Amino acid sequence: MSFSAEVKTELCRAPLSRRCCAQAEAYGALLYCNTFRGDEVRIVTENGAFAQRLPALFKKAFKLSFDRLPQGEGKRVFAVTDPAKLTAIHQTFGADRNALALHLNFAAVEESCCRAAFLRGAFLAGGSVTDPRKGYHLELATSHHSVSREVLALMRELGQEPKAAQRKGNAVLYFKQSDRIEDFLTCLGAPVAAMEVMNAKLERDIRGKVNRRVNCDAANLDKAVEAAMSQVEAIRRLEREGVLTALPDKLREVAALRLAHPEDTLSQLAERCDPPITKSALNHRLRKLVELGRADL
Repeated sequence: MSFSAEVKTELCRAPLSRRCCAQAEAYGALLYCNTFRGDEVRIVTENGAFAQRLPALFKKAFKLSFDRLPQGEGKRVFAVTDPAKLTAIHQTFGADRNALALHLNFAAVEESCCRAAFLRGAFLAGGSVTDPRKGYHLELATSHHSVSREVLALMRELGQEPKAAQRKGNAVLYFKQSDRIEDFLTCLGAPVAAMEVMNAKLERDIRGKVNRRVNCDAANLDKAVEAAMSQVEAIRRLEREGVLTALPDKLREVAALRLAHPEDTLSQLAERCDPPITKSALNHRLRKLVELGRADL
């Protein structure tokens, strides 16, 4: 099951306790479904939980049943074609069956609980969300452009700030920030899904930090190896030119240790000195050897 389907399944567990909220949820589903006209309502879904919820939702909201129910699995089609039923649905939301364009009746979603139910219905019918382990994207898509603009205004009143776009003739409202998606899913009534988005973000952040640390450590190791090779090369050059034996004891000691232990870090090499010296002091002596080796060219 996809993450989007899991979210819709979680949303469908919300009880249909209040008729006003059931009407609001049905309103959202109708405005974001496949067909909502004066002569037909048609809702098509592949989500089994939503398909099970729809008959109970319409019974609670309008006290009516569908004229067409799904046959088999796959895409499930629900339809209402009876004129009396269609009139009852439109009258519930103060809509004209013969209107050329649909609009959101804000009076039907005045209560905060009804607004959340409306957005839940819209997402169930026309929404999708990407698996947060792969990316962050949640959207609501409808063919009714006026509705999309009005839903955008409604969402802004709720503190939600989606982006708006047009795609393949549909009006789309979408989020691409994980925290915005978390807030929206919580608003709809899917706290478990919101927590999954949060956990996926934390895992991604931790993985990113680990990768950056590994890359940083690898880069530091490369620099240390390169520096050690440069030091060994300079010391061998001084040795070939007979300069090494004329250097002070402290420099000759460090040179001998570096040749004997080319893989040691500065800290390890400093510990091998007799007596042990600081890392800074060792680094100073090695730099001096490198400078002398280059000057000898």
